[in-house]
Parts: sequence; structure tokens; C-alpha cells
Amino acid sequence: FAVTAIVGVALGSSFTTAATVGVAFIGVAQSMDVSIAMTAGAIVSGAFFGDKMSPLSDTTNLASTVVDVDLFDHIKNMSWTTVPAFIITFILFVILSPEQGAGSEQLMNFQKGLEESNLIHWSSWIPLLALVGLTVTKTPAFISLAISSILATLIAGARGVLDWGALWGTWFNGYTAETSNDVVNELLTRGGMNGMLFTVSLVILALALGGLFFITGVIPSILNKVQHGLKSVRSTTLATAFTAIGINIAIGEQYLSILLTGEAYQDVYKKANLARKNLSRTLEDAGTVINPLVPWSVCGVFLSGVLGVPVLDYLPFAFFCLLSPVLTILFGITGKTLTPNSTEQTNQLKKVN
Repeated sequence: FAVTAIVGVALGSSFTTAATVGVAFIGVAQSMDVSIAMTAGAIVSGAFFGDKMSPLSDTTNLASTVVDVDLFDHIKNMSWTTVPAFIITFILFVILSPEQGAGSEQLMNFQKGLEESNLIHWSSWIPLLALVGLTVTKTPAFISLAISSILATLIAGARGVLDWGALWGTWFNGYTAETSNDVVNELLTRGGMNGMLFTVSLVILALALGGLFFITGVIPSILNKVQHGLKSVRSTTLATAFTAIGINIAIGEQYLSILLTGEAYQDVYKKANLARKNLSRTLEDAGTVINPLVPWSVCGVFLSGVLGVPVLDYLPFAFFCLLSPVLTILFGITGKTLTPNSTEQTNQLKKVN
């Protein structure tokens, strides 16, 4: 959890974090007979902590832009709910993590299998470092992944891991490991465009469904009816959170949950005398981190495919994603940590705080 959180903040992408260090941790968990579901839950929790708090994250930039809030003010305000969620999640994983270590023979067999694959080499770091560098410089994800993949292919070819024909074939059919260790074979046998076709098709269908609901006016109509009856701080925060959650469940699209909810509730927050950064925080707490918990969502489909763990299996262990909306709703009900938009409201909230 801690490692994926750090990598997630550095990269600003939950997908990249899960597809790199996340896959590696799944392999380690398999070799040590640790719960795969719990490991996946920790990976998802850490990856989406990074996705939420990194200034490089697309969702963080989207939430602040939609609501017209300074990016770093938005991140600072999110810490009121994100830091407690991180601490509680860390404590829960410390309590639930098994104390016994894997046997030395088991680890040696795993290490031997990796060595047999002929993939362990110092040059294997080059594509990963290139990916990190491109991400930090805000290069588009498609270009970053393409450059990293081409580098990895060229390095593998130069080292003679596979002949060039088979090597380029892995782009379409994935890599098949043939070592003496079944766990290593299961970990490394994956990838390829063919292996991602099902995931990509589901993502396209989810986006199409979301666009259909939006164009036909179903979602805007529901949002308009909801926002007219909101005036208090409590009802405003609750409605925002449940709307973002509802859009994630109904449409399965993370960006739309932020975009539609943010545009719908700006005037409502103004009437309730609440600063816009309260809205952007709620969008992230109940929008960004909920998407990976929905089996038919874009994030859910991608993560279950990459990690090899069904969404409903890792959902009970994705503590950070579960705690974030709970905390934002709790603070919304009590009025604590909410920033007012006027002097009158400031005095009122000071009494609460």
C-alpha cells in the first residue's frame, strides 16, 4: 500500500501504477501464498491515493479545472479527508497483514524461475525509468507507454531474449513464459493487444453508454431536479457525494462523475455560501476513488484485467477507496473542515469547528 501510494503520487496515474509495480506485487504475493484479494486491495488503495493527491494526475487537474479552483489549493484541501483515510488504511493493513514470512526454499524457487526467464537484467530498468520521466514531464499517456514499450522491445531483442520475429509477435499475442516455476509462468504469461481486446471493448461500451445517458438528457434532468431542493450545507455535501457515486455506478465513467457533478452543483455551493474547493474535494472523494469499486466501470474492468483479480474480490480490501466517501460525507454532516465563502458563514462554521 505504501509503495504503490508513493509511486502513484510520483506518476500521477493509477493505471500505470497498477500495471507496473502492482503486477510485480501480485507476483510476490503469489510466491508467498499471501491473499491475492488483499494484495490487490492494497495496490488499488495506494494507486488511487496517488491518483487523487498527485499534481500530475488527470482527475486532480480535471476536478480543480471544472470547479475553477487553484490546483494546489484543491490538493491542500483534500488532505482533510485523504490523510485520515490514508492513516486508517495503513493501520488496517498492518493489522491484517500475515506475520509469517515465506520459506527460504519457496523464495529461492521463485528467484530461480525469474532467472530462467532471462528477463532479469540491469537494462530492464531503462523502459521503467523512461516511463517515469515521460510521465513527470506530462507527456501524454499513449506516447509514454508506446516509447517505453518500444525501448523494452529493442533492449530484449539486443539481449537475445527472443528472436525478433517472436519478439514483435508479443505485441499482439503477449509473452509466454516457460520456466520450471508455475507461479513465475503465471505472472509473466500475459500482455499483448489480443489480451486487452475484451477490456478495451468494455471500456468503449461504458463510454458509449455514458454518452447515451448524457445526450438523451437522462442524467442532466435528474441532476436539475436534485439541485433545486438543496440549500443547507449538509444536504449539499450529501447530494454531491451521492450524485458522483451514482454516476459512477450508472455510467461507470470516472471523468463524467467529476465533470457532470461539478458543473451541476457549482451554483448550489454558491447559494450555500461554501467555497468551490469544498465541491472539488467532494468530487474526488466520491468520484475518483469509487470508479475502481464498480465491476463494469472503466477502472474496474482495467484493474481486474491487469491484476487478474475480480473487482468484487478486492473491493472489501480497498479500504482507502471505501473510507474517502465516508469521511467526506461525515465532514459534510458535521460541517467540520468545510471552508466558507463569506464572513457570515465563517462565524457560523467556526462555532461548529
